[in-house]
Amino acid sequence: MRIADAGVASLVVDPGTNVSGFWPIRSEVDLRPLLFHMREKGARLCLPVIIDKRTILFRELVRGAPMVATGFGTAGPPEDAAVLDPSFMLVPLAAFDERGHRIGYGAGYYDRAIARLKEIGVNPRLIGVAFDCQQVEIVPDEPHDVPLEAVLTESGLRSFG
Repeated sequence: MRIADAGVASLVVDPGTNVSGFWPIRSEVDLRPLLFHMREKGARLCLPVIIDKRTILFRELVRGAPMVATGFGTAGPPEDAAVLDPSFMLVPLAAFDERGHRIGYGAGYYDRAIARLKEIGVNPRLIGVAFDCQQVEIVPDEPHDVPLEAVLTESGLRSFG
C-alpha cells in the first residue's frame, strides 16, 4: 500500500489519459489503489493482455467488468473490452538501475509494445514500479532499450535524467 500511496501523492494524469497498469502476480506491487484513484480523477485504465508469444495489447479496465486469465499468470479485461493505446504506462519490472534502465521478465513484451506505440505516434510516459530492494548497480542495456522516466517505490518517485 505504501507504493500506491506514494503514487497518489506524486503522479498526476490529466482526465481522459489512457493509463496502463497491471494486476499483481506473485510478490509484485499491488497498484489497484493507485489505479482506482487515477480512474476517479478521470483516467481511462487499461491492463496488458498477451495476444501471442510476441505481442501484448492493452484492454480497457471498466468498473464491474469481469476479469479473465490473460497469460503469464495474469488477469485482465475480456476479449470484448476496448483496446487502448496508453500514453502513461506503469511498468512492472524485475530490476532497475539509477539510469532508469529496467529488466523485465525476459519475454520483451513491453519493449515491443512501447516500440509499437511509438510507431503510431504515441510516446508514452514510462514509470517503473518496484520495491527499493529491486535496484541494482547496473542493468545491461541494448540500443533498442528505452529508459524509464522514473520508478515508483515505497520511498517515493525517483526521477531519472
